[in-house]
Amino acid sequence: MSPDMLDDVQDHSLIKVLGYAGLIPFTGLALLLWVVDTHLQAWVAMALAAYGALIVSFLGGVHWGLGWLGAQRPPSGPPHGQRNHFLWGITLSLLAWPGVLMPPFAGLAWLGFVLILSYLADRTLYARAGLQRWLTLRFRLSCVAALSCFIGAGAL
Repeated sequence: MSPDMLDDVQDHSLIKVLGYAGLIPFTGLALLLWVVDTHLQAWVAMALAAYGALIVSFLGGVHWGLGWLGAQRPPSGPPHGQRNHFLWGITLSLLAWPGVLMPPFAGLAWLGFVLILSYLADRTLYARAGLQRWLTLRFRLSCVAALSCFIGAGAL
């Protein structure tokens, strides 16, 4: 195995570990909402909503990176569609914002919906960018994150 290939395998492993570790706040806070005293629920719900909005915005940032990378590549085939990445990237941040402004039960449900919507859009946008191999991981992470938001909303 060449050193470049080894780095690639190590990078893929790191991405998976970091992705799954990023679910710890989602699942932990969603479960915590069901067991804390009612006077602490507002704080835990805000923490979950803030984290959910942060992750949705992060997913938008990924698209900005894809757009910049696509703009740097020499055209070798059909257009990559950087504009779609930039527009979707900012749209995700704008969609996440109301999730922290709404009452927590509604904001968490909204963020769960946005996480699902983001994955559905990424099925097309990742494929166009040649990143379809990441869709399985993206699906798993999005399902757990969205489910955690819905479970958290159900506790309120």
